[in-house]
Amino acid sequence: MGGNYLDFNIDRTAIARYGLTVRDVQEVIQTAIGGTNITTTVEGLERYPVNLRYGRELRDDLPALRSVLVPTPAGAQIPLGRLTNIEFATGPPSIKSEGGKPNAWVYVDTRDVDLGSYVNTARAAVAEQVAVPPGYTIGWSGQYEYLQRAQARLAIIVPVTLLLIAVIIYISRKSLTETALVLLGTPFALIGAIWLLYFLDYNLSVAVWVGIIALAGLYAETATVLLLYLNLSLDEHLAGGPLRDRRALAEAIKEGTVKRVRPVLMTIATDVVGLLPIMWSTGAGADVMKRIATPLVGGVVTSGIVVLLVFPVVFYLWKARGLPR
Repeated sequence: MGGNYLDFNIDRTAIARYGLTVRDVQEVIQTAIGGTNITTTVEGLERYPVNLRYGRELRDDLPALRSVLVPTPAGAQIPLGRLTNIEFATGPPSIKSEGGKPNAWVYVDTRDVDLGSYVNTARAAVAEQVAVPPGYTIGWSGQYEYLQRAQARLAIIVPVTLLLIAVIIYISRKSLTETALVLLGTPFALIGAIWLLYFLDYNLSVAVWVGIIALAGLYAETATVLLLYLNLSLDEHLAGGPLRDRRALAEAIKEGTVKRVRPVLMTIATDVVGLLPIMWSTGAGADVMKRIATPLVGGVVTSGIVVLLVFPVVFYLWKARGLPR
């Protein structure tokens, strides 16, 4: 679409009357209007073709083009307008092909909606309202293809990442129960990330998933260290004899948790203060960096609450089995 052309439709009956061929007329059109290279100039190592054609003032004037003379074998000069039908036409500036098939592109810019939702809605509308002729196909390309490839990678990366976290925790603690305790708190630690994403109206994207994966690793590390302190505190109390009741167990857990309050709060403060400049940044790459930092800023707060308040309670319920009240 959008190409403007000047078409010369040669009248074969008229040129036969004067003993001309299609080639004779086309050579005049090419030479006088399109231009033809007659030689090449040499200037040092540079080469420049010399093109011969009519001046622009003649080529832009349609009546003047009809007056271009075409020599005949008999020596007569026939105006081009008597041998051809000259008219302006519009057409494609180029014909695109892909996979051996001609294709046309429809460019769409989305606004106020994520790309995946838009394509799903548009695909349903096209399937319902557009009758595709035989031999035609419709494909959704552009950034949507990048989105599909990213989703396919994330479908592998996210489970593998969680599996690696579980394996590392198990290697560190040598206990399936403690590994399960850490992993079960992961969804609750991510609540702050989801809330902040919703508040800022950010859609899920590859950058957001990168931030969520980083947050999951940070929570697992913090919870594992707290678990180590809880076990150390419990072992110190058991060294003086078995625990008498659940109150003694609660006291041991409290002592172990208190030792981690300051480090956990420092971790939260450091992450939030360090990432806040990114949240207010502008310029190239700022949109991507904001979506990586947002899950960390929101999730590090709730993960700290889970580690300091919820995790000790779950640990207490686990160890309190069999102890008198």
